[in-house]
Amino acid sequence: MIKIEHFEELTSTQEYVKSKWSEGQNLIVTADRQTSGRGTKGRSFSSNEGGVYVSKLTFYDNFPTKDAFKIMAGSAVAVCETLRAYGIWACIKWPNDIFVNDRKISGMLIENVFSGRYITSSAVGIGINVCNPLPDELRDIATTMRLETGKVFSVDEVRRRLIEELSKPADMQKYQRYLGYMGEEVTLILGDECVPATLLSVDEEGGLWVKIGQETRRLTAAEVSIRL
Repeated sequence: MIKIEHFEELTSTQEYVKSKWSEGQNLIVTADRQTSGRGTKGRSFSSNEGGVYVSKLTFYDNFPTKDAFKIMAGSAVAVCETLRAYGIWACIKWPNDIFVNDRKISGMLIENVFSGRYITSSAVGIGINVCNPLPDELRDIATTMRLETGKVFSVDEVRRRLIEELSKPADMQKYQRYLGYMGEEVTLILGDECVPATLLSVDEEGGLWVKIGQETRRLTAAEVSIRL
């Protein structure tokens, strides 16, 4: 059984669910707006009213560390399936940013707790731009469901659908189908270096295979990011 809590405002749904870690109960927390939303690598996440902001705290029994990517893949697919229900065809920019027409519509933050060879729990935070206004500095790189369709959507309805999709088991085949930009030339950010490369594929453990010059390499999300 999972408990669901909703707030008009939180500093961060992710920080809230993490504060409940010691209670050991599966939990979904949502908010109409966040005052200090954040994404991967400590980046801030614009969280004005009109978007969907959800964090899900899950506890596991015997979840092998080697399968950790399934948490990320399942979450990314849940967002894509949610958007698809409203006629919006999104793709996954590896590993878990969701793009529509080369602009970001959703991002997520995943934090796992490990014990030996197992994951004991995870906190998955997701934001979807629905009808929320975008800051000026994001308008060239981000989008919303409203901007893509010209329609006004019910945030409550989109939120409910996302929660429903998040309850489904991870489907790695769907993740592969939603993957975007494979076969395309991009710029890899490796530390302080910007390296041109061609994206090839993503394996079952979430490793990204790329071609740099004549060399084929496997990279992880911890060591590289992609610039389109």
